[in-house]
Amino acid sequence: MRVCEWRELGRVRYGDALRLQRELVEKRKQGAIPDQLLLLEHPHVITLGRNGRLQNLLAAPEVLERAGIEFFHTDRGGDITYHGPGQVVGYPILDLREWRRDVVAYVRALEQVIIEALAQFGLRGERVEGRTGVWIDGRKIAAIGVHVSRWVTSHGFAFNVSTDLNYFRYIVPCGLAAPVTSMWELGARAELREVHAALVAAFSRVFECEMIGPVIPAEQVK
Repeated sequence: MRVCEWRELGRVRYGDALRLQRELVEKRKQGAIPDQLLLLEHPHVITLGRNGRLQNLLAAPEVLERAGIEFFHTDRGGDITYHGPGQVVGYPILDLREWRRDVVAYVRALEQVIIEALAQFGLRGERVEGRTGVWIDGRKIAAIGVHVSRWVTSHGFAFNVSTDLNYFRYIVPCGLAAPVTSMWELGARAELREVHAALVAAFSRVFECEMIGPVIPAEQVK
């Protein structure tokens, strides 16, 4: 069985997490490390994907600055999204040549991981045809945007646990005029560590790999 190391990194600024992902992607391409799953939170930040439209950002730079929200253009797929405290962000760094050389199947698998994790807390997540991510009763609870280089993945998913949903007012989430939700809003008052455990177990099942961890912080990997 393939091995995947998972790491709980706490709250990490987006730029630092981006640099870390790039370092680990290069190590994974070289075969120096096994597959990775990074689980973390970000301070308030809005990111725009490579195919995103700037008009889906509804606030001027000075408004974002007053609200303490950073802004980044990034190379993931998808449009615009918000990250912040109370949201589990997952960055899988996988070599798809060792799983399945199919990016669409990979995105569907990430959705399945979140759907299975939600089920552990009595919530029924679902897919919506033509829309990437995971939904509950027409509200989006998890966004997905990935990047793949030489079959090695980066970026991943953002899963609202206890997220302050008011921050989504600054954007049109993922370019869609659809509401967002969180586990807490739906009555599932889980702690982040509990959600991490559910995600790790689901990730192991969906990607058929042995999860090793939590291991030492990824920035200590040489």
